[in-house]
Amino acid sequence: MTVPALQFSEDQAEAWDRVADVLRGAGVDLDDSLLTAEASGKSQVLAVVGKAGSGKTMLLASMVKALTEAGVDIVSGDYEGKKRKDRRTLAILAPTNKAASVLRNRGVPATTIHRILYTPVYDPEYEKIAEWLAGNGDRPEIEGLTELALDRAKAFYETVKSIPGALAAAGLRGSDFIRGWKRREDPLDIGFVDESSMLDERQFDDLREIFPTLVLFGDPAQLAPVGQSGEMVFDRLGEERKLTLHRIHRQETDSPILDLAHALAEPGLSFEEFERMVENAARRDDRVVVAQRVEAAMMARSPVLVWRNATRIRLIQAFRAAYAAPADELLPGEPLICDGIELPLKHRKKRIDLEARGLIKGAQVIYLGPGRKPGFARLHVIGAEEPQVSAASIIKIELPGEEEPFIASAATMGAAFLHGAAVTIHKAQGSQWENVQVFAPDLWAAAQAGRTEAGIALWKRLAYVAITRAEKRLFWVVRNRLARPTEPLSTADLQAPAAELKLEAE
Repeated sequence: MTVPALQFSEDQAEAWDRVADVLRGAGVDLDDSLLTAEASGKSQVLAVVGKAGSGKTMLLASMVKALTEAGVDIVSGDYEGKKRKDRRTLAILAPTNKAASVLRNRGVPATTIHRILYTPVYDPEYEKIAEWLAGNGDRPEIEGLTELALDRAKAFYETVKSIPGALAAAGLRGSDFIRGWKRREDPLDIGFVDESSMLDERQFDDLREIFPTLVLFGDPAQLAPVGQSGEMVFDRLGEERKLTLHRIHRQETDSPILDLAHALAEPGLSFEEFERMVENAARRDDRVVVAQRVEAAMMARSPVLVWRNATRIRLIQAFRAAYAAPADELLPGEPLICDGIELPLKHRKKRIDLEARGLIKGAQVIYLGPGRKPGFARLHVIGAEEPQVSAASIIKIELPGEEEPFIASAATMGAAFLHGAAVTIHKAQGSQWENVQVFAPDLWAAAQAGRTEAGIALWKRLAYVAITRAEKRLFWVVRNRLARPTEPLSTADLQAPAAELKLEAE
């Protein structure tokens, strides 16, 4: 093995070797940085699994760097140039925009599964610019675009390898150069999938159709997708195709949050004992806080994580009351969660348009205000590469004790949303926030219920997922109270788009 510049542990080095062997079958020799024709001709799936802090992301990022240096093309999902016979391709995927953005913030050019399954169809005239930026054509002459505009596009692309971003820098909107979306027809070579514990069987099957070589990176201690009986897709691969990383990698200053997460593996640990561990950690380190109440101000961008739907709805209503939100409309800055697309089958193209823009089930969104058409809303999709959209929206505000929600935005069809000031821990998987509030009374209730999932106490799985969503600080909320904000809601922290309305679905 040619050891990468980073110092790997034994289990990481072994995983590197095993993945490198699989990649040789895909026509990529990392030892010699050599690209060849695909060798094996058969589908290969490998899983790299480990708990938080075990070095999965470090290994993934190192392999992406090595593949790039070997000449493998990274497929981003926003544009693909003309195909070459000698080309080998790699896509780094995550199930949600937020999970993909976590990787991008660490320098890994990740995109969502949807953006790989469905590819954009470019206007032929503007595709000339894309080919030129990608190095596959001459500098074009486009009617209506000045030389200065093309220079801006080139400068942007040299800094950020995004074709839509470069075209936006030239003064174009997505509706100018993207004519629609189509299901991918041609396969790619290699797929790396982060947060693969979130994959369901249908997504896994879709990925295997596209990628003859697939490497899954996942955490076996998280919660399995609903309806899969506590089982994750990599659980069925067999031990010979599953590489396990153990937790020996720590931050430069030890993380009390990771310490708490890994303490949950102790078989006899009770909820009361764990809560005492949280209290002790809070006394030693200010990155863990035992909070007497929920902070409403934090909920605007980082939802409170709960187990029960009833708790979620009560906290949302408390949040809206704290900000004096009107009962019959939303305030700009209120958080939402996409609950899916409500469109008849005959509007399949519009569904693809919405999903490709990041409005997939579970996406975190900030409400910016009403759109230009009745039933439309202007939205900021958290973690999306092009976050600003305007779309036909059905926004539901659930009320305690009432079966029918209040409809704050009432398009006849389009993207459906629930309020996002509080979310269930299941829906929080794949996301991370700097500061996370975990509603401990709900976890206590799960412990009292005595339920298990795949042989592990449910409250432990919930606690593990919830606390590992925190990047910097964990707030362990112990009382059912809410602290009022000191400032009104705002959208000033959200970057203004080059072109405000990216999507107007009829």
